[in-house]
Amino acid sequence: MNTNASIDVSGAERLEIVRSADRLAAVEADWMHLWRRTDGLIFQSHAWISAWWSTVSDRDQRALRIGLIWNGDRLVAVFPLAISKRRGLRFLEWAASSYTDYGDILVALECSLSALQDLWAQLCDAGGFDIAFLNRLLPDAAAHKIFAPGASGGVKLRPNHREEVSYRVAGQWESGAAWLEDQSKKARQNYRRGMKTLEEAGEMKFRLLAPDEPLQPVLDRLSVLKRRWLELHTRESQLFEEGAPVLAALVDALARAGVLRIFVIECDGAMIAVSINFIQHGVMMAFVTTYDPDFSRASPGVILMMDYIQWSIDHGLGMIDFLCGAESFKHKFATQAVTLQSVLGARTALGTLASLADRIRQRIRHVRERGLVSSS
Repeated sequence: MNTNASIDVSGAERLEIVRSADRLAAVEADWMHLWRRTDGLIFQSHAWISAWWSTVSDRDQRALRIGLIWNGDRLVAVFPLAISKRRGLRFLEWAASSYTDYGDILVALECSLSALQDLWAQLCDAGGFDIAFLNRLLPDAAAHKIFAPGASGGVKLRPNHREEVSYRVAGQWESGAAWLEDQSKKARQNYRRGMKTLEEAGEMKFRLLAPDEPLQPVLDRLSVLKRRWLELHTRESQLFEEGAPVLAALVDALARAGVLRIFVIECDGAMIAVSINFIQHGVMMAFVTTYDPDFSRASPGVILMMDYIQWSIDHGLGMIDFLCGAESFKHKFATQAVTLQSVLGARTALGTLASLADRIRQRIRHVRERGLVSSS
């Protein structure tokens, strides 16, 4: 059985669905070439997807469904999808969806819209899933072309109520110090008070890790701190489990792409706050941030954020993007908020029932919220 099917479409374009790790490895050079010439985000890179697939712990509950479009021997589009199982349903979703803040496709200018739509139809015809769910879509995501009004073939994708937000810092500041002075009096006082508290505890230092510094000790420390934070807030994350290889693999993908920036605050040489960031498109993007709960009185996580915001402005970056998540500490400094949309479509009767039940629950929740507002 050929597990990596391909089919010819109109003209010289050929469609392919990658289902195996071997074929995923074989298309690395072509995929990375397309990623570079389309200036794609790291989340759509071969390095990111393969890092996830090679380390994911429950691979037996997943299956690759990566769509490719070839124009002759030139790769012109990648639709990075995978199937996962949860709550008794099979979902067709972004590959590495748990670690992908902005989901999208890669597509070259010469790739035809009809080929993209044909690829979506072929991915759907291949089956193996109940619901297609594509989330965390930026307003200008190329994937919107697949489910635009009038699109034909494949599962019909419609806007879903699940939306997320991305907070950003953007403005015209001459320097990082000018940005700091532009913050509220309370924010500036809290920053300086926190700095003083840390300095009283020991020699305090903010710095950017050098490119040649070993990463594993930093990642080990970050994971320990993150697990402590998760335990305090009764949460879980496979990304930070002891011995789990996925974080190191993803950070290695950032490092090999040349975009990794890791900022730390140290107190007497010990890291008490860490932020794994990366730079693309002239934007500082914050992937993972954590701090030592023993120093929570000084808010080292917030101090670190304010420090790398100032660093970014001083180094000519036009925006700081906190990526996906509406946490209050992000909202505190944000000047922009971008809504990330999602789309959903059912393929099977089970998927249709689950989708209907979800819409009913959402309507009931909406009615209850309206009632609470009216009665208040």
